[in-house]
Amino acid sequence: MTKILHRSIGTNLPRAIGGDGIHISDSEGRSYIDGSGGAAVSCLGHNHPEVLEAMKAQMGRIAYAHTSFFTTDVAEELADQLVELAPEGLDYVYLVSGGSEAVEAALKMARQYFVEIGQSQRRHIIARRQSYHGNTIGALATGGNAWRRAQFKPILPETHHVSPCYAYRDMLPGETPEAYAERLATELEDKIVELGTDKVMAFVAEPVVGATLGAVGSVADYFKRVRQICDKYGILLVLDEVMCGMGRTGTIFALEQEGVVPDLLTIAKGLGGGFQPIGAVLLSEKIYRAFADGSGLFQHGHTYIGHPIAAAAANKVVEILNRPEIMANVITMGDRLQAGLDAVRGQSPYVGDIRGRGLFRGVEIVADKDTKEAFEPTRKIHSKIKKEAMQRGLMCYPMGGTIDGVHGDHVLLAPPFIIQPEQIDMIVERLAAAINAAIAS
Repeated sequence: MTKILHRSIGTNLPRAIGGDGIHISDSEGRSYIDGSGGAAVSCLGHNHPEVLEAMKAQMGRIAYAHTSFFTTDVAEELADQLVELAPEGLDYVYLVSGGSEAVEAALKMARQYFVEIGQSQRRHIIARRQSYHGNTIGALATGGNAWRRAQFKPILPETHHVSPCYAYRDMLPGETPEAYAERLATELEDKIVELGTDKVMAFVAEPVVGATLGAVGSVADYFKRVRQICDKYGILLVLDEVMCGMGRTGTIFALEQEGVVPDLLTIAKGLGGGFQPIGAVLLSEKIYRAFADGSGLFQHGHTYIGHPIAAAAANKVVEILNRPEIMANVITMGDRLQAGLDAVRGQSPYVGDIRGRGLFRGVEIVADKDTKEAFEPTRKIHSKIKKEAMQRGLMCYPMGGTIDGVHGDHVLLAPPFIIQPEQIDMIVERLAAAINAAIAS
């Protein structure tokens, strides 16, 4: 009997005992292709020798030093490397231990920024429905997933939500991508006016929505319009790349493909590649300067921020991600994955949409492709697909409630960046078989 409170009580989870490249093996001798990188985490696969060596070297120097007393070479090097890679305008780094912590820190930075510059009346946060920004209280409140929020709603801080950029279901018949982007931007502006143009402090969005929608990117110039609206009303733009960043979409930062620079950017997951828990917030000069010239501090902190071994792992991960062949492979293998999934969609009456960028792809499952009708939630198609995929030696990241937090099913694929063509083909083959078996059950 396990003494762990697992996510799902009563399940008999296989016991992972080893990992190598894109595979994880369990205690029963089974091997699984890590087709989702866990939760889009293991971007370089498992047991990458260079990362392990960097961690071992740091252990031989110092394993822990509290950041109220010391900084470390590896933390400073990681910050320098991230700023050098980031688009111009993101000038400083705040290190944390994961994605939810990064979002919490960004929200606090946004609030403190306005307090420091004498606009303490700004308090409202706007995000998008069917978004996911983490599971701590502030991050959960910001996220727009109805199912995740439901039982905790009475204790969540007040936040506000507008429509996601979800073209597959929400773009109107005959509406162009440009017109759709304009309609969504107008909705955001209307919400700002409704709340008070001097009362809103931040708009938070994922450049490519991950867990709750399944690799849904924006259309046309959506984010450029959002940036213009934020600038018009003096609102901070916070982009959450915890899942979609660090090369997952084919560029180190997903926002590079949108042509915008946020005031605050959150990253995690692929930043440490699963070798250590780590996340970060990248912030603009104006936010840093408000703190430096004001109170002289950021009123926030955690025990393990800037952890030397985590920083050493991330430093090496980021160095490897920046090698030209890595992003080239993400793009090439991402195209192959899309083509394979498109072929499945053409043959299956239940695969409604394939979307995403790079090695970040979503498969939306429907009961009827013509009407886009979803399966009844009680059938839990997404859970059945996961089970069937595991039986076939494939890990994928399924989710229900795609449409509104209750209805809809999708599967997210986010394999390691080192994946090869024949392994892509195996993912497609195994996933197609799992979908058919899940629906037939």
